[in-house]
Amino acid sequence: MPETESGFARDVRVIEDQPIVMPDGCRLSARIWLPIDAEKSPVPAIVEHLPYRKRDGTIVRDSLTHPWMAGQGYGCIRVDMRGNGDSQGLMEDEYTEQELSDACAVIAWAAAQPWCAGTVGMMGISWGGFNSLQVAALRPPALKAIITLCSTVDRFADDIHFKGGCLLGENFGWAANMLSYSSRPPDPLLAGEGWREMWLDRLENMPFLAREWLSRQKRDAYWKHGSVCEDYSAIEAAVLSIGGWHDGYRNTISHLVENLTAPVKGIVGPWIHKYPHYAGPEPRIGFLQEAKRWWDRWLKGVDNGAENLPDYRAWLMDSIAPQRWVDERPGRWIAETEWPSPNIAEKRLELGDGSLGEGAMTGPVTISSPGDCGSQGGEYFPFAYGPELPDEQTPDDCKSVCFDGATLSEPLDIVGAPRLSITASSDQPMALLAVRLCDLRPDGSSALISIGVLNLTHRSSSEAPELLVPGESFVATVTLDQIAYRLPAGHRLRVAVSTSYWPYIWPSPAQAAVTIKQGSLHMPLRCGTARGDETRFEKPVGAAPWRHENLRPSASTRVMERDPDSGVVSTIIFNDAGENRDLDHGLISGSTTREVWSIDPLDPQSATAKVRWTQTSGRDDWRVNTIAEMEMRCDADWFHISGHLTAIENGQTVFERSWDERIARKFV
Repeated sequence: MPETESGFARDVRVIEDQPIVMPDGCRLSARIWLPIDAEKSPVPAIVEHLPYRKRDGTIVRDSLTHPWMAGQGYGCIRVDMRGNGDSQGLMEDEYTEQELSDACAVIAWAAAQPWCAGTVGMMGISWGGFNSLQVAALRPPALKAIITLCSTVDRFADDIHFKGGCLLGENFGWAANMLSYSSRPPDPLLAGEGWREMWLDRLENMPFLAREWLSRQKRDAYWKHGSVCEDYSAIEAAVLSIGGWHDGYRNTISHLVENLTAPVKGIVGPWIHKYPHYAGPEPRIGFLQEAKRWWDRWLKGVDNGAENLPDYRAWLMDSIAPQRWVDERPGRWIAETEWPSPNIAEKRLELGDGSLGEGAMTGPVTISSPGDCGSQGGEYFPFAYGPELPDEQTPDDCKSVCFDGATLSEPLDIVGAPRLSITASSDQPMALLAVRLCDLRPDGSSALISIGVLNLTHRSSSEAPELLVPGESFVATVTLDQIAYRLPAGHRLRVAVSTSYWPYIWPSPAQAAVTIKQGSLHMPLRCGTARGDETRFEKPVGAAPWRHENLRPSASTRVMERDPDSGVVSTIIFNDAGENRDLDHGLISGSTTREVWSIDPLDPQSATAKVRWTQTSGRDDWRVNTIAEMEMRCDADWFHISGHLTAIENGQTVFERSWDERIARKFV
């Protein structure tokens, strides 16, 4: 945790339940941190608008962040979205027009308060990072700046849904997650006597998001809504974009800094899906000080030079032995005054006969990977501080076609998004490619540098996918995720190409054989090797941590099992978030998750995913449990998704509902 600070410039008071009534009469519940003298000396407001429950879901990070910022002279407003936490109404989907309209109404409400100076910022990580960008594109008058973390500019191609047109396993996983998250009741101490009616109405109208997301298999108007890449010029507020190399949303920072005309800066560290003042792996940074500088410049008009900071600051990671978790990632900070940077040049390396950069291929090579290729990959966006990072890649390399470079005599600094361009053919109308860039270390291990995936029916367009013609040549480019990585002298570079990557992406309907006829890797290399830090950050600090009693410790495991009779390979993930009691208002909260991802390596249609989430909440004389269970399987033509939700109060089942959906496979 960051170093605790107290004794702020301005004393702070907290409003536990501030009603904010929307134009349609729906009451949203907000928690607000304010300087106690704000009505005498008004302050800017900062809004965070989320479905994740301020009372217990985000309370750890809220406790560290919002009181600190309020002590610096800001009003921090943490709002439960409608249909979640202690707010009225119903939630239909992610990033709906209603959600964004509500956020705009909250901003207008904040700007009109007697304690507010009239300027407003918006911030958030993940969901809150997404809707901060989307609201900024709507240009509410009072919104002058945002801070967006671990977010995306493209809801189809760079979220948890259809990366590279491939169906991400996380599309199903996060749908199960949200079914569980949104099933929890409001706190009766805030919602009052009508809390049970609110809860049961919420359960009865719970959206089954797995159906909505899976049925939209091309980049249509549904996905373009909320994708700010459709019109970057719509954003006029100043944008600070932050992300981590061990997170699934690492590309956004580059996209925003490159394309926005509004004031914009980017920071990328070695982190997972967390705020960087308490994220791992270390080094952490003084995120709150960076945020204060941003807010001071654009909400208070302080001439502090925030606009003159380097456009792009990134942690250049050193090579380390691969393992499922590391507490610290060695490296150094680099800084680019402009982005794209003139210090980065593209180098082309030809794919050869098992080689890289030593001459073109003299003959084609065919790859048809078994269905369990990908078992060494990590989570799409790790956030449990557990065994979620990519492991040693050699087992997956053995199931791929590999192109290896020569031993380096000098280090290479890879900064940007590598691309692999190929001419190839497939024996099936639907096929996919997973391309991994690996560091072959002198100790014999293979460490993942970056990965890119492509559904080959989306090779030309995700708006209008086209089936492959078996045996007919096509040209495709796979863009890998952004990275900043130093490949040392004495190491070698490997490109590993496979036709499966389970459970990261869902397999094609039939096991395809893809024949590569020629290709080239395009590498973004930074000129001039950084010897030390080119920029520095202050130490991570925060307000006093959440006051709670731990009732059950957290735990996280990830194991692989192979059935000796059937050959089915299963990845089994268990996360226990523990259980805690809030020492101020007494609410108990906890959760567990169990995921099982199974596949017969010889049969892609055997792929099956099962998830079970349990949530607990209540107080000593009142306990509530919800159980969300989902399963997904497939055949050649259909996806089959089932779900079951159970709500239990004081040992009695008060609600049950099941779903059983069949969704046509069109392009995945």
